[in-house]
This record gives sequence, structure tokens and C-alpha cells, in this order.
Amino acid sequence: MTIGQRHWVIAEGYLPPFGPNPDDPTLRSHESACILNPGDREAQIELTLYFSDREPAGPYRLRVPPRRTLHMRFDDLADPAPVPRETDYASVFVSDVPVVVQHTRLDARPQALALMTTLAYGS
Repeated sequence: MTIGQRHWVIAEGYLPPFGPNPDDPTLRSHESACILNPGDREAQIELTLYFSDREPAGPYRLRVPPRRTLHMRFDDLADPAPVPRETDYASVFVSDVPVVVQHTRLDARPQALALMTTLAYGS
């Protein structure tokens, strides 16, 4: 039985402002994509970000070892460009092997303190 898909989409993306503790990465507002590779081969993934007001950014290149998970934070992405804060975006993941992608956002601002998570759309 194969678990996962090769194409995943997170249509909703937004990096909130840093929050009250910008120097502490565990308490800083962020988004992450949790990627599970349940297979026997390393997953090589290309991530492209789409915006409402500019050309796409990417590809960002990710690797997930076999039978492992990667919790990739969007605010840690730097090459080819950092992900801008307070800007709407969508993300498309294309993997060479089936994986599972889950999206999580922590908004650490005191007036909006919230955590949300959802499974990405896979095809």
C-alpha cells in the first residue's frame, strides 16, 4: 500500500508578524509544513510559492530521508529568497516519491494568539 501523493497544495499561506519574542524561534509567529516520507527512498521535493501581486518564488529544494519526517518552517527558507511576512501566498510541493504534507500556523501575537493546522490538498 502506498501512503501519500506526489503533488500537494497549501492554498492559504501568511506569515504573521513576529510576535512578542522575535529572538526565540519557539515562540515566534511562523508557518510550517510537516512532511512525512513513509517510503523506502529519500524524497526530493521542489516547493514553489505563489503570490497575488508578484511572480512565484522558487523552487526551494527540500529532502526528506526515507521513513522520516521534516518540519519545515517557511520563515527559515532563504534560497532563492526569504518568505515575506504579512503577505498572502500559496505553496505547491512536487515530490519525486509519495509524501504527506500538513500545514500549521502559530500566530504568537498576544491579541491573536492562535494555532491552526490542516492537511494540505494532495493529488
